Amino acid sequence: MNPFRWDVDWNVLIYEIAVSALVALAAVAISYLAYRITFGLLKKITQLSESETDDLLIQNIRSPIKWSFIAIGITLAAQVDSGLGTVWEPLAQFLRPALLGWIAYNVVKASVATIEARLESYDDPVATRSRKTRIAVLSKIATFAIVVITIGLMLFSIPSVRAIGTTMLASAGLAALAIGAAAQPALKSLIAGVQVALTEPLRIGDLVKVDGDAGRVEEIKMGFITVRTWDERLLIVPTSRFLDETFENWSRVNERLTGPVYLHLDPIADVDPIREEFERFVKGHELFDGRNLALLMTEAYPESVELRLSMSARTIGDLWTLRCETREHMLKWLREHQPEALIRHRLELPGGHVKAGEPGAP
Repeated sequence: MNPFRWDVDWNVLIYEIAVSALVALAAVAISYLAYRITFGLLKKITQLSESETDDLLIQNIRSPIKWSFIAIGITLAAQVDSGLGTVWEPLAQFLRPALLGWIAYNVVKASVATIEARLESYDDPVATRSRKTRIAVLSKIATFAIVVITIGLMLFSIPSVRAIGTTMLASAGLAALAIGAAAQPALKSLIAGVQVALTEPLRIGDLVKVDGDAGRVEEIKMGFITVRTWDERLLIVPTSRFLDETFENWSRVNERLTGPVYLHLDPIADVDPIREEFERFVKGHELFDGRNLALLMTEAYPESVELRLSMSARTIGDLWTLRCETREHMLKWLREHQPEALIRHRLELPGGHVKAGEPGAP
């Protein structure tokens, strides 16, 4: 017996397909018209507001909302036409969570753009970096959650995947242990990212020192943090490392720092004139902020002394420039006014060399 039926009325089938196609096209056209009318009204409403928040939100959700209108229209049409419903419903179960996830992602994206635009008007750089860091980390967490939930809902719309999920729930204990062991690094990075956002040991734009390299924090990801050094190298450091190990943050509260310049001189050096010249030069320098200025002899050895010349500036970059220029100036001044203070390697021979006085010596 032939299992295939060849007695199908092709005229009726073609007619039903044509009707379903026309119903779908009509639903798409009506939905698109409703979308244009709705967004036209929303655009007029947002033009009455001086805030840019609603404009960014409307601009970001425009595309997903358009396709959501079309999906809703086809869904309503499928309730009338059974043929269209037979084709559309399996697709709709897969597309609905995708559209919802798309909308949620764009809402997060618009919110982040709005908050960052507002931060541009802040005068406090430390507060700005703090808020940018929280926004960056929390937005990544929200995006990660949206993607995971959306993919999960899309997969569970497939009957075979749903059956596998039901079977896994029956053995939830073993599954939880296996998933927990496999996802331990990812969970550690996720928790570290949340901790960085809440406790703020470092922020975007902070100047930090890691493993002897100093640089600016450029990005804070869930799994790693990028640090740009002065020579344009990019350090990739795991996020958890900033919580587990010690590092230096030179701009945690502000960028006002005090930095030293060390001079190693001969013990014969006269310190008072050196101190006067140092204070005169730094006080007249445009980068000095007037907070800290001192010259101290921090070490004294049999063949040398160490002078620490400390000074302060408004920013870390200004302090670096001030230290370099002070070091160069003081060495030049010492060569011109106290050349005997500069350390030289000497070889003293009391009474002359023994062999120099012997007969026949050259």
